[in-house]
Amino acid sequence: MKALLELDQVRLAGPHGDRLDAVTLRLQKGERIALLGRSGAGKSSLIGVLNGSLPPAAGRVLFQGVALGSLSRRQRARIGTLWQDLRLIEELSIGQNVNAGALGRHRLPWALANLLFRVDAEVNRSCLRQAGLEESLLAERGLDRPVGQLSGGQRQRVALARLFRQQPDLMLADEPLASLDPAIAAEVLERLLTSEEDGSLRSGAQAVVVSLHRPELIDRFDRVFGLRAGRLVIDAPAKAVSASDLRDLYAP
Repeated sequence: MKALLELDQVRLAGPHGDRLDAVTLRLQKGERIALLGRSGAGKSSLIGVLNGSLPPAAGRVLFQGVALGSLSRRQRARIGTLWQDLRLIEELSIGQNVNAGALGRHRLPWALANLLFRVDAEVNRSCLRQAGLEESLLAERGLDRPVGQLSGGQRQRVALARLFRQQPDLMLADEPLASLDPAIAAEVLERLLTSEEDGSLRSGAQAVVVSLHRPELIDRFDRVFGLRAGRLVIDAPAKAVSASDLRDLYAP
């Protein structure tokens, strides 16, 4: 079966040595993958290679059998990322930030309209509901509120709604739970891993990769990738990853 995304002997250079070294892996449709490793192991670098923002120095990256670097802007929009720093635009409203997820499917006039007017408000509300934003911010004036006025948890949900607005086939999340309290973190993870339908919108993706700093959560996933010093040392079903495997992965 053709992989959704495939890496073959990928090497990513860095200023002090390789950030990724000879990484080979395959992502299949329907998989929910936890990406584990110590700080500096290469998790964010791998997320960058998977979404095409970090071109490798060597090796191949294929998305549905096609070289990732040769895809059009619209095709690359089928890979969506929830970044650790969220990358929201502070001066723009909640609705405008959510609509940024759809920029890959639209031309310049639509993008300009999003900056000047309220565009696709009902679609925005649907994505924000799927992300769990409280109803008080879904009213007509709530969508116009600048994201710079929101709390950390609210900002996380706006970024998640932007990802749902994108409707990607492959959903990537770089340490999405790092700054959240346990209750909010559990809900955000649930919404990342659960596919929902709301009219024509689908919140889930064909595959999900979540970079985690909490290995105790791997039972929510189908499979585990473990990185150590830029090398893939674990690629196994989550149920097959033992406590000993995790100790070795995180050992100094």
